[in-house]
Amino acid sequence: MPHGHCHDHHDHDHDHSDDVGIQYNLYEKIDKENLQCLNETVEGSGRTVFKPWEKRFDKSEFVKSDADEELLFNIPFTGNVKLKGIRIISEETDSHPKKLRLFKNKPNMTFDDVSMEPDQVFELQKDSQGLLEYNPKIVTFSSVTHLTMHFPSNFGAENTTIYYIGLKGEWTPGHRHGVTICTYEARPNLDDHKLKHLDSVSKTID
Repeated sequence: MPHGHCHDHHDHDHDHSDDVGIQYNLYEKIDKENLQCLNETVEGSGRTVFKPWEKRFDKSEFVKSDADEELLFNIPFTGNVKLKGIRIISEETDSHPKKLRLFKNKPNMTFDDVSMEPDQVFELQKDSQGLLEYNPKIVTFSSVTHLTMHFPSNFGAENTTIYYIGLKGEWTPGHRHGVTICTYEARPNLDDHKLKHLDSVSKTID
């Protein structure tokens, strides 16, 4: 793995953990009602892995893949996110996901869509403590309204298990109304162009 994409934190300093917990708060900015997890064994279990940092070791809530080892999360945010860090907690077994493929702003993806080129790929290491941080490219993931996380494989088990997915970054309110206004204002320009064109045609006819 390239240096700089993954940092191994060995220090178990309590204050350090608190700092990390404050940073890993984007779970609050996820539209949980519309979050989708495909190929989960128990319906709705996928959304339970997005939880507070202090509950990262809570193994009563987890997601397990069903038919095979793949899991696909469609994660809508309630605004714009600048994604800076990802932590994944699973077991120190072969059911730990081995690879993560990220897609930006591609809502409602299915397994039929994952053949497209991802925006970034991480080779994962087994981590049951949340010590490893994977850093998305800031330039690419600076304005994310929807994040798709595809876990295509694990270390050899039939099913993949995940206890915690932590997302670190900055959140700002969305500007959906602005987009609507821009779209609306763009239309008259086209009409103006047509009118001018018709006017010139009529003059030519005259």
